[in-house]
Amino acid sequence: MPFFSMFMWGKRRSSLLIAALMIGLIAVFDAHTTAEIPLGFFYLAPMVVVGASMNRWEIAAVASICAWLAEAYDAFPWGPNTGLPRDLLYFAAFFSMGLFMHEVTRSRKLSARHMRELETEMTARRDAEEQLKVLVDSSPAAIITTSSNGCVLLANDAADRLFGLERGKLPGRPIRDFLPSLINVPALDSSRQAFRTAMQCRGRKADGEVFQADVWFSTYVTSAGPRLAAMVLDTSEDLRIHEESSFHQMLASSRIMVAAVSHEIRNVCGAIALVHENLSRSGKLTENKDFETLGTLILALERIAAMDLRQSASQAGRVEIPPLLDELRIVIESSLRDQGITSSWEIEDDLPPVWADRQSLMQVFLNLTKNSERAMEDQERKELNVVARSEGLGVAIRFRDTGGGVAHPERLFHPFQTEAHSTGLGLYLSRAFMRSFKGDLHYEPETGGSTFVVQLSAAMRESKNDNYEQQDSRTADRRSQPVPGEPQPASSDRA
Repeated sequence: MPFFSMFMWGKRRSSLLIAALMIGLIAVFDAHTTAEIPLGFFYLAPMVVVGASMNRWEIAAVASICAWLAEAYDAFPWGPNTGLPRDLLYFAAFFSMGLFMHEVTRSRKLSARHMRELETEMTARRDAEEQLKVLVDSSPAAIITTSSNGCVLLANDAADRLFGLERGKLPGRPIRDFLPSLINVPALDSSRQAFRTAMQCRGRKADGEVFQADVWFSTYVTSAGPRLAAMVLDTSEDLRIHEESSFHQMLASSRIMVAAVSHEIRNVCGAIALVHENLSRSGKLTENKDFETLGTLILALERIAAMDLRQSASQAGRVEIPPLLDELRIVIESSLRDQGITSSWEIEDDLPPVWADRQSLMQVFLNLTKNSERAMEDQERKELNVVARSEGLGVAIRFRDTGGGVAHPERLFHPFQTEAHSTGLGLYLSRAFMRSFKGDLHYEPETGGSTFVVQLSAAMRESKNDNYEQQDSRTADRRSQPVPGEPQPASSDRA
């Protein structure tokens, strides 16, 4: 075969030329040979060359030519009974040899192409594995794979750090020592479909320290059995921030509520004190011990109601409005969609940062949107439009809805509304929150709906002695003057 490999892998034109020369030489030699020796079998050699470079029909044509030449220069007489079978035998031998070499050549070409494809795939797979290994090793998230019995097979460096182990010590240990909640994962069974989900659970480090973990995991099946792959993140800091924020919000709400109650107590105490003073002027109860005790109780109650409920430190800071409204949209979008409410958001470009407490401002936004949802429950047209624009030295955010408007606008922002859905403190606390960081909240009547406007003061760059900041404070103070006849929450100074 090495002799013929040159022809099989040579160019088609060169192979055909060589085959033609071989056929011609054999024919000349056969024609000049006087001995009665059949030389037709020599034509098998050029048929090997032809079979390596031609298709089946071309091979058949060349085999016919070779059979004719072998018969033409053969010393045996031709007759129908002897010549025809001989010619068919010549043709079959030549065609079979060419066809055999054709199939051998084609198989070798296919094998070579298949080998090239395998090499390409192996190279691509090796590159992908290297990239995946670099990605896993450099990932800040802990990535692990476990066997069906919960034993860790592979783990990156982040997993060792997360669970407080030395590098490379996690493989071989049971994962349930570190993530006990994985015991609730459905049993790994090759007959089950892939299981993919995420959960939040408690994790445990090697020294026993507990942390909050967010786990994304999936199950899959390999030739070695079922496997579980998981990515773990330590979200303890997020939990702390959330709890501290919730605690701050609870304290702020409590102060506002206590301030409202104190205001009402002061009003009642003022009326009782007036009656007590009128009775004391009459002189009829001057020496009555119970009457004197009543006066003492009134003074004590006034002192309790007059307690300074201001926050010890302001939580306000610079807040970017567009990202906050994006978060609000994410929070309420699904609820609006479920209620059949169409929302539109018009946020002006290049809005300046404002001075506010981010969590309190988000609570105000949520309260306004929830009020709009309740107001539009029975409306045919349900639309909520949020518009944020610069106005003067601040930013105004308008929440427009098609909820039919407010029947008694003069009663808004008063605590303990008897017609409210719950305590009647929602709008009262929202305005109190806004005024605590020099903002404001007011109502604008609309035809067929209502608009609540959140006004915020722009926060300049972090310069504590800016003239603008002083002007902003004076402007906000004027805007935050008490409304006649309305109970006012205790104010808070900006740090």
